[in-house]
Amino acid sequence: MCFGVASVLQARGARAAEPGSGSGVDTRLLARALAQREYLAGLGLDGIGFGLELVALLTLPIYAVGAALAASLAVTAVAATRLLGATLQRVEWAAVGAVCGGLALLGLAAGGEGGGHGSSALQWGTLAAAGAVLLVGAAGGRLPGRARAAVLGLGAGLGFGVVEVAVRLIDGVTGPALYALLLGGGAAFLLLTSALSQGSVTTATAGMVIGETVGPALVGVLALGDGTRAGWAPAAVAGFALAVVGALVLARFGEGGATTASPATSGR
Repeated sequence: MCFGVASVLQARGARAAEPGSGSGVDTRLLARALAQREYLAGLGLDGIGFGLELVALLTLPIYAVGAALAASLAVTAVAATRLLGATLQRVEWAAVGAVCGGLALLGLAAGGEGGGHGSSALQWGTLAAAGAVLLVGAAGGRLPGRARAAVLGLGAGLGFGVVEVAVRLIDGVTGPALYALLLGGGAAFLLLTSALSQGSVTTATAGMVIGETVGPALVGVLALGDGTRAGWAPAAVAGFALAVVGALVLARFGEGGATTASPATSGR
């Protein structure tokens, strides 16, 4: 819920800021966005949401948390009908229902947090993935139009995915997993701010949903021991698919739910 409401506020702040260099890794654009009250309010909600996300990651499988994060788009869509005068079509109400139904299935099927703590190689690999997010941003920022938004959105999603995995790997006050969390989260915000300021936010949001759900879910299942209740694996797969597909259908509400010629807005 926090991320869903924050998305609209962050995009408004990012677009109200003076345009930056156009690079996907544009720290000056982020600094100008931080001068906008709406962007700061969105960050405040993101901070609360992140705290709740940490608690969830310490008690639930990564795939369940990732699907719930993707479901923030359903919150954005419904809130947009009240706050922005948007109108949901039947297919979008169906998508909201799919997201809710998918999360309900996941809630019933999900087991506890996996018992695996990850190898040293996985920790260093997570840090390398965080560094790669910056490279994706540097390359994506040079692309035109929708390709730029898609690559930056996917890169932001990968950065947020790194955070999800790194939380499970941290075993002290220092180490590669902690550095991966900080670098991945910071890089993701840079890329997302740049994606929201220019280009198709719908495309960026869809890329972000894919990046922050699929990869981390696979790492959790294959490397960290995440599982389901006995006999509930098919329900978990169906729930994950429903939630993510529903979120992708609602990706246009990364644009603040605009259904007419109203300005597009969005965010994490």
